[in-house]
Amino acid sequence: MMYKEHAERILELLNKSPTRGVITAAEAAGALAALEHEVELSKLHPDQDIEHHEDKTHSTAALEDDTALQEKQHIGFAARVYPLLEMLRAAVTDGHDIVWGV
Repeated sequence: MMYKEHAERILELLNKSPTRGVITAAEAAGALAALEHEVELSKLHPDQDIEHHEDKTHSTAALEDDTALQEKQHIGFAARVYPLLEMLRAAVTDGHDIVWGV
């Protein structure tokens, strides 16, 4: 599960829609390489990391809680993309597609 604004940045790198899509088993290795490269770049330039985005669909209280949490803890690109990297590794190993929004 991921907020849309965080998924958009990650899936934009793969030319995929955050609303609905698929990364086929054939695409998984290329997607994995692209995201791993972006993780390395984000470590070199952490000030450009994706971190502080507001989602207007959340309640004000949730945004205040989220903002307070983000001020206490930096959540960088590498941490946000980690679950997808794990799914991509499994897709490469097992030959399965990754599907969302269906």
